[in-house]
Amino acid sequence: MIGFIGGGNMAEAIIKGVKGQESGVRRDILVSEPREDRRKYLQQTYGIKTTGSNKEVASSCNIIILAVKPQNMAVVLDEIADLITEDKTVVSIAAGITLSYLQSKLKTKKLIRVMPNTPAIVQEGMSVMSLCECFSDRDIAIVRDIFMSVGKVLTLPEKYIDTVTAVSGSGPAFVALFIEAMIEAGGKMGLSKDNASELAIQTLIGTAKLLDTGMPPVKLREMVTSPGGTTAAGLKVFEEKGFKDIVYDALHAAKKRAEELAKG
Repeated sequence: MIGFIGGGNMAEAIIKGVKGQESGVRRDILVSEPREDRRKYLQQTYGIKTTGSNKEVASSCNIIILAVKPQNMAVVLDEIADLITEDKTVVSIAAGITLSYLQSKLKTKKLIRVMPNTPAIVQEGMSVMSLCECFSDRDIAIVRDIFMSVGKVLTLPEKYIDTVTAVSGSGPAFVALFIEAMIEAGGKMGLSKDNASELAIQTLIGTAKLLDTGMPPVKLREMVTSPGGTTAAGLKVFEEKGFKDIVYDALHAAKKRAEELAKG
C-alpha cells in the first residue's frame, strides 16, 4: 500500500496520476490529512482511503510519501519514527529536507528525496529523485513509476537537488511571471486581456512542444529571428537589459534559499 502523509495539492496530483494509470502502479492508497473536509474530498474524488492519523499510514504502508511542508517535517518524523521499520521505503518531496536529515530521524535506509513540480497537476511534471545505493532495482522501479505517472523523472545525485529546486521546482513560477508580463504588455498596447492571454499561453505551449522534439532553444530562436526584423528588435532590448543575468540571479537566489532550508 502507498501512504501519503499530507493531502495537499502535490499529494493530490500524484494520487490522480497513480489512479489514472492504465498499467504500472495500481495500488491501494491511504492518505493522512488533518482537515476532515479535505479527507472527504480525496476519498470521494479518487476512491482512496483516508485517515486523520499519521501513525496509521506509517504502520500500514510499505511506501510512505512525506508530502508535508518543510517546517512541519521534524514533528511528523518524530511522530512516526518508531513505526518506520527497515523494510519500509520513505519518500520526501519537501524542499530542503536532506537524506542525511531523514537518516538521522528514521531507522530505515530506504530513503528517497524527490523534487517534483507543479505541472504534475496536469501530468506534465518534472521530478528528480536522489537516493542511496541500498535499493533494489524493483524498489526503485516502483517509486519511479509513481512519479512517472505525473510526468518525467530523472535520477541525480543529491548534490544537484538545490539547483533542481531552482530550475524545475521554482521554474513554473518564473515562466508564469514571464507570461503574465506578456499579457500585461499586450493589454497596454491595446489587446483585450482574453486575447492577450490566449496569444501568450498558446505561444508558450507551442514553443514548449517544439523544444520537446529535441530542437535546441538557440535553433528555435534563430528560426524566428530575421535580421533587422521585429523579433531582433525585441531580443535587442532583452540583451540590453541583461535578461540572461536576471534569469541567472533569480535561479541563484532560489538555489541559495533551498540551501538555507537544508541547513534548518
